[in-house]
Amino acid sequence: MNTSQTISQRRPAQGLLATHKVLRNTYALLSMTLMFSAACAYASMLLELPHPGLLITLGGYFGLFFLVNRFRNSAWGLVCLFALTGFMGMTLGPILNAYIGHYANGAQLVLMSLGGTGITFVGLSAYALISRKDFGFMGGMLSAGILVAFIASLAVAFIPGLEGGSVAIAALFVLLMAGLILFETSQIIHGGETNYILATLGLYVTIYNLFTSLLQIFGVLERDD
Repeated sequence: MNTSQTISQRRPAQGLLATHKVLRNTYALLSMTLMFSAACAYASMLLELPHPGLLITLGGYFGLFFLVNRFRNSAWGLVCLFALTGFMGMTLGPILNAYIGHYANGAQLVLMSLGGTGITFVGLSAYALISRKDFGFMGGMLSAGILVAFIASLAVAFIPGLEGGSVAIAALFVLLMAGLILFETSQIIHGGETNYILATLGLYVTIYNLFTSLLQIFGVLERDD
């Protein structure tokens, strides 16, 4: 066997090992960021901190999102990632307090949303991992859908009289986040995403949006009852 044949055989194996490393690092870091975010949310609830408002939340999120991407190849990327997930956890605490205080079964609604998020994430991730299907074709559709849903959510927040559309937007976000779980997991498996910090960021944001969207839907359904 000549040298060129040996090298050609090693490349697939090396690519597979690299993919497994990114996948392993991503899920390990995702677990840590989720626990850190949950701890920050719990601290925010105990301290009864007020919600900073939509503009500060968006400014903090996009600012830290930019920094994570900017420093993705250094240790500062990890610092910025934990800063972002901690910040989002702090903003989530007042929302959870509002649901628990407003609804008689508010804690149950939170647990239902948490359970729905966990089942959806684990189920879709497992499907992508086991089937090894390439969901890269969904990227363009998901990007367009998220942009439309984001603009619509801003319209509902700032334009009076559009509050009724919030449930439809939340339902759309649930579908989009489900698609993103398949897409982002597929990207890692097939080498489309090789940076575990960015992979973790994408999955964290997906899980966060899925949870808050389910919470909003359950809250509206409970109010209608």
